[in-house]
Amino acid sequence: MKDLVFPPSNIDLFALLIFLGIVQGFFLSYFFLSKKESNHLSNKFLGGLLLCFSVAITEIFLCYTNLMFHLLYLVDFAEPTNFLFSPLAYLYMQNKVSKQFDRNQYWHFAPFIFYLLYTCLIFYPQDVLFKYNAYISSYHPQLPHLPHKMYWDYGWVFFLKNNVNSLSLAQFFVYIFLSFYLIYSSLKQEKLSFWSNQNQTLAWCRNLFFQMLSILVLFIIIKLSFERDLGDHILAAHITLVIYLISFQVIRQSIFFQPQAEEKENKKYEKSSLTSEIEENTLTKLHALMNEQKPYLESNFSLTGLAKTLKISPHHLSQILNERLEQNFFEFAAQYRIAASQKLLASKENAHLKIEEIAEMVGYNSKSAFNTSFKKIVGVTPSEFKKNNSS
Repeated sequence: MKDLVFPPSNIDLFALLIFLGIVQGFFLSYFFLSKKESNHLSNKFLGGLLLCFSVAITEIFLCYTNLMFHLLYLVDFAEPTNFLFSPLAYLYMQNKVSKQFDRNQYWHFAPFIFYLLYTCLIFYPQDVLFKYNAYISSYHPQLPHLPHKMYWDYGWVFFLKNNVNSLSLAQFFVYIFLSFYLIYSSLKQEKLSFWSNQNQTLAWCRNLFFQMLSILVLFIIIKLSFERDLGDHILAAHITLVIYLISFQVIRQSIFFQPQAEEKENKKYEKSSLTSEIEENTLTKLHALMNEQKPYLESNFSLTGLAKTLKISPHHLSQILNERLEQNFFEFAAQYRIAASQKLLASKENAHLKIEEIAEMVGYNSKSAFNTSFKKIVGVTPSEFKKNNSS
């Protein structure tokens, strides 16, 4: 190895761009992973995703710049992270929407753990010459291979490693579909279009979905256009762009800008023609309607329909809810629905009913949406509440 002449280092615009992505990715992942708040589990998944991005493009950076010739023991060190990208993105979106974590979700990490153990067994222990040959096969196919000693000298042992791109691509497809279904069904539950920005959480998740989709599409194009790993620097540059897009979105939602957002909210109704008398009358009618007719039990309960019943404009009704009750429409509806569900869950006569049935009885079409709202308001899941009351 000492007598070999390695190709010179390759530092160009792509290398510089990828390096910036590495620095920003590690910084942003630390920002999310170091948060101590117990209700920010979703941030841990996003931090983990950014950390995996950073580790993966670090390996590509070393390979693309030829620095890997001086660090041959690191060849393919980040390969197992291929099986973490899409599960972490999906788990982040799922927990961002539902704000719940089930222990069964740990199974999403099974492919990564399996492949990591597999790599530790059949690749990491190989000698440096073996890794040298593996590296030049992917990035410098014109260079001659060197004789080497090989552990696990069986062709079938490397089947998974030789097909890692296909396996990780198949997994990516599955999670892209699951992510789309999660966002689409959540927006449908809120009676919003797929392109609506009214729910900021879902809009944020939708943006992340498209960023992950762009990585998937570019991955396919690169693997079809380039031999071996010769186009990976383009993918790494795109991942860098995704990291900076996430950074930009985080900055936009920073608490530093909240005073401006609050000021904008205060000016929202500045030119409203709504009077105090109309507000008082509407609130009286609203509470009477909710307590007597219980329109919130219908799954099609909406701001527009409620405003029509009260003979007031949706804009004015929204203003009353925001200013007088300090709630938006969905929080207002959830308050009544969850209160009704608590009575049903605590009643011995309804002990035979499933959680899904209770959810439908109080106006929810989705069990996950019901669980999310219930835990947010009550502090425990419907199942835990039912169990505590029955005992």
